[in-house]
Amino acid sequence: MTLTALLSTLVLLALIDSTSVGTLLIPVWLLMTPERVRVDRYFIYLFTVSGCYFVIGLIIMFGTDAFLNQYAPLMESKPFLLGQLVIGILLMIISQLMDTKKSRARAAERARSGEGYILKWRARVTGETVSNRISITILIGLALAAVGLELGTMLPYLAAIGVLVREGPAWPMSGILLLGYCFVMILPALILLAGRLLAYPILKQPLAKMDSWLVNNAQNAAAWIIGIVGFLLTVNAVYDLGWVS
Repeated sequence: MTLTALLSTLVLLALIDSTSVGTLLIPVWLLMTPERVRVDRYFIYLFTVSGCYFVIGLIIMFGTDAFLNQYAPLMESKPFLLGQLVIGILLMIISQLMDTKKSRARAAERARSGEGYILKWRARVTGETVSNRISITILIGLALAAVGLELGTMLPYLAAIGVLVREGPAWPMSGILLLGYCFVMILPALILLAGRLLAYPILKQPLAKMDSWLVNNAQNAAAWIIGIVGFLLTVNAVYDLGWVS
């Protein structure tokens, strides 16, 4: 593969990765605050996410064989798979309990009164209601949680690492390309930040509408995410246990 083809492939995969929850949805949520955007907190979040991806990428690039040799037997054992099955079922039950008409109505009412948990969390991560140290800790925790949530769905990233391992240059150039990939992942979020800072009067109304929708539907969205994760864990465990062919 030529260098141009390699770079084009990596950029395309990185742009696909840039549309995930951690690299786009949460940054948009942070930008939709009616208060002044805390640029420093925004950078802390984005660079924590991209840094985690970079470290995970390095581990995969250099430690795949050792990891599989050591942990594959455990992850394929019956007790492990049964535990995974139980967790998956519990997550689906929790999802259903969160997504009842009564709970949605309660969440919408709290959101309209300014007491919704999504508003409280945003106030915490931006430092409006807690100290700087605590808010930064919460913000980093949010970034780590977003990366953890995406571990099972980072197919473009895994494909990019596969391209680098098979077709890319030797170390350290491969590491530099991986770092560039992680930067391209957060580039759309950085462009949105620039738009928020430079064109807020124009974007204020659309952002307010998006914010209102997100706040009113946050519990429903969270329930769907939890349910999907639970479903995938359950199906994977059932398949690996050999209960279906």
